[in-house]
Amino acid sequence: MQVILLEKIGNLGALGDVVTVKNGYARNFLIPSGKARRATAANLAEFEARRAELEAKQAAVLADAQARKAKLDNAVITIAQKAGVDGRLFGSVTNADIAAAIVATGVQAARSDIRLPNGPLKATGEYELEVALHHDAVAAIKVVVVAAAE
Repeated sequence: MQVILLEKIGNLGALGDVVTVKNGYARNFLIPSGKARRATAANLAEFEARRAELEAKQAAVLADAQARKAKLDNAVITIAQKAGVDGRLFGSVTNADIAAAIVATGVQAARSDIRLPNGPLKATGEYELEVALHHDAVAAIKVVVVAAAE
């Protein structure tokens, strides 16, 4: 199915690109979430009429993400969790826990922005992680997991 992208989508295209995607991806994700529209003649004409408005909106979103990235770059986030004597956690530190710790510092971050390449953190220590605030704004942070005081 051919769709017009209404925002930049990683590994797919930029605002205004007409791309061919699988039908299910378009019908179940891109179109309902407002990231794309079907590439019909009427929708193409409407998009061209609204192009400046959509570009301004995307520029504002990117500027906000870059401002948050500047605040987060090289930040050290400390999370205390119950741990055993050997440093293994009772449970784990997930992306939701990390996002809550980032929000506590005053920077907005969603759970889906946190990149955990090896899954949840299950031991105390320091971890280098990425926070993808936007496709073009990825902040590098350090998460320090410490044993909670009993």
